[in-house]
Amino acid sequence: MKYLIALDQGTTSSRTILFNKDGTPERIAQQEFTQHFPQPGWVEHDAEEIWATQKKTLQEALAGISENDLIGIGITNQRETVLLWDRKTGKPLGPAIVWQDRRTASQCRKLKEAGKEPLFKEKCGLVIDPYFSGTKIQWMLEHYEGAMERACTGELAVGTIDSWLVWNLTGGEKHVTDASNASRTLLFNINTMAWDDKLLTLLNIPKEILPQVVDSSGVCGQTCAEGIPHGITIAGIAGDQQAALFGQACFEKGMAKNTYGTGCFLLMNVGTSPQLSNNNLLTTVAWRIQGETHYALEGSVFIAGAIVQWLRDGLGIIKDSSEIEALAAEVDSSDGVFFVPALAGLGAPYWDPNARGTIVGITRGTTKAHIAHAALDAIAFRSAELLEAMQHDAEQPLSHLKVDGGASVNNLLMQRQADLIQVSTTRPKVVETTAWGAASLAGLALKVWDNVGVLANEWQADQSYSPQISTEQSKNEVKDWKKAVQRSLDWA
Repeated sequence: MKYLIALDQGTTSSRTILFNKDGTPERIAQQEFTQHFPQPGWVEHDAEEIWATQKKTLQEALAGISENDLIGIGITNQRETVLLWDRKTGKPLGPAIVWQDRRTASQCRKLKEAGKEPLFKEKCGLVIDPYFSGTKIQWMLEHYEGAMERACTGELAVGTIDSWLVWNLTGGEKHVTDASNASRTLLFNINTMAWDDKLLTLLNIPKEILPQVVDSSGVCGQTCAEGIPHGITIAGIAGDQQAALFGQACFEKGMAKNTYGTGCFLLMNVGTSPQLSNNNLLTTVAWRIQGETHYALEGSVFIAGAIVQWLRDGLGIIKDSSEIEALAAEVDSSDGVFFVPALAGLGAPYWDPNARGTIVGITRGTTKAHIAHAALDAIAFRSAELLEAMQHDAEQPLSHLKVDGGASVNNLLMQRQADLIQVSTTRPKVVETTAWGAASLAGLALKVWDNVGVLANEWQADQSYSPQISTEQSKNEVKDWKKAVQRSLDWA
């Protein structure tokens, strides 16, 4: 049997999955790594620990597998997380600053006050927010001793986690990123598909430190790292949400998916021309294949599955994340309790880094089951807001929504999602769509399939959820939800 290898480097764990050609995962190896919170609003990762855990899972997944049975590697990654490293030694200058990190809120505020947001939106399709990599890179260059001087002389490299993995996999030979990851930096012009000199000047970032931008599907290197079989072709790279869009076979304009992971991300394919949002959504590169770019509208929920982690680790009302569905099912509803999950600010359509988590509607009768139910409702409410905005931007209704990610196996959540958006949700048989997207991008480059049409035939539905409440009830619930959100805004 021939295998496609997916390296799925996420926010809380590194995974390696071996897929056969029909998308069935044959082997999965996973290892969590440490989350660091040195100050309120700061989130960091040890980049060397990320590489070590990713390397270990790759070694575990390949144990006993003949090199002749390996087709190639596709990489997918947490997107806006970024680090700076020494080109000669390969050592990071400091921690990787995670996409959830809010330390650059004041830098973003200054750019907005200077009237720069329309420029960034026109060139990048993004809003100015600490979420994106650009201001994180600016912060590192300003705060790491000697970093700016060394960056200007070409001694340093910067990159999102895909760049870091390729660098290590190729023994420092390749410093690249793909177009989908580049489009998340605030530095990449999605119209010209190149690093933008004007934006680099605004953020005072020297071009010398940036990676080469390559296609999402295409050969970009060979493995030569110690402890890993040499000569495996790296042929696919995509940010995690774009990889999931590809893995869900959303190849046509108007097709959409929602991924329920640590965060929650709704993307809609809008075709080969960038479409700017009038509703505070993002325009992003979906993928670039053989030089042709597809774009997507995106709405981001920073905290989704992380709500469940907080209930487990912060409040201790569950011992394992898998217990959340049974606990929430002990009650018919949240009984008027609303949980606004602004634990790291609020993303689209609010873009408020100063929002904070809020639970309202608590009474003497409120139990942990009601809070659990409200937590699952929150994920569905936030996604419903995004879908409403997206349909306005795209000027077309959505017939159904494809869902994936770890929380998509939660039947209560998926039913609540269908109820609140009044559209059927469909979960595929292969729920590992992010990793499968990366693997299939690599497979496409290596001629496992002739084109995306052949690949689309591999997608199969597993279960669908139809709305079980009326449109009027749904609208009333969303109205109350928005009232709760107002209590959380501009808190910090």
